[in-house]
Amino acid sequence: MKKSAQYSQIIKSHAKRLGFNSCGIAEAGFLEEEAPRLEKWLTNGFHGEMQYMENHFDKRLDPRLLVDNAKSVISLSYNYYPESLQSSDSYKVAKYAYGEDYHHVIKDKLFEILSCIRDEIGEVNGRCFVDSAPVLERAWAEKAGLGWNGKHSLMIQKQQGSYFFLAELIIDLELEYDAPFTTDHCGKCTKCIDACPTEAILPNNTIDGSKCISYLTIELRDNIPLQFKDKMDNWMFGCDICQDVCPWNRFAKPHQESLFRPKSGMLEMSKQDWEELTEETFQKVFKKSAVKRTKYAGLTRTINFLSEN
Repeated sequence: MKKSAQYSQIIKSHAKRLGFNSCGIAEAGFLEEEAPRLEKWLTNGFHGEMQYMENHFDKRLDPRLLVDNAKSVISLSYNYYPESLQSSDSYKVAKYAYGEDYHHVIKDKLFEILSCIRDEIGEVNGRCFVDSAPVLERAWAEKAGLGWNGKHSLMIQKQQGSYFFLAELIIDLELEYDAPFTTDHCGKCTKCIDACPTEAILPNNTIDGSKCISYLTIELRDNIPLQFKDKMDNWMFGCDICQDVCPWNRFAKPHQESLFRPKSGMLEMSKQDWEELTEETFQKVFKKSAVKRTKYAGLTRTINFLSEN
């Protein structure tokens, strides 16, 4: 067996041991097809007030600018589909934010894989990424054969649906590379497009981020524009509408990650409970949670917007 294939097997076995659902590897290089798409998306202003999306344009397209002499991009997926859901008549939090902040949980696992690589293979230079750096993760996951990008722009896997996080390890080690995923299995289905209440899902797998409920409830720091009144479907942090209606998510199975379990009582909170939310309760319910990104003021702003007649 070639060393590159042997190394790839070592990495994938550790990924499986640490609970990742899939692991694929692509050769590091310039994302030629993504460059004009990203430029057009930014030019159209689909990033709204997410000014950081305009930064590091070159690094987003070439991982070799993030890691010196990078040879491989390892893409991994980690399931977050919960066993239990919130009450349907309450204000809603996206499922990925039920438990502890995924950035920290998954990054710790990536650091462990990187440590194992160094222990078993040798001195390897690399960096770990979990949705917090200029990496076009869905493009790399597709190149690594993990799945395809649906019309809602999220990655879908046949056996799992789309309720999973993506993460990357970019390293300066040559590995055996997986075949890219080239088939779109969405077909003529438009359920996600039809279900989006703010019409944020456009043709050609494009999202107008400035209209997306996730953007409005998390990224937008100003008041939510009145044009979205009565179109938010009670989402106060993030949104899962396009995933909830996707037929592929009938294959979603509950995760086994204890750190992703919601805090006691959170799923049972009523609209009134949320409307009476104090900062103390916010800190308790969302301790170590991704929801803390919007801060107490941001969450209550959204709750007030949703509750006002």
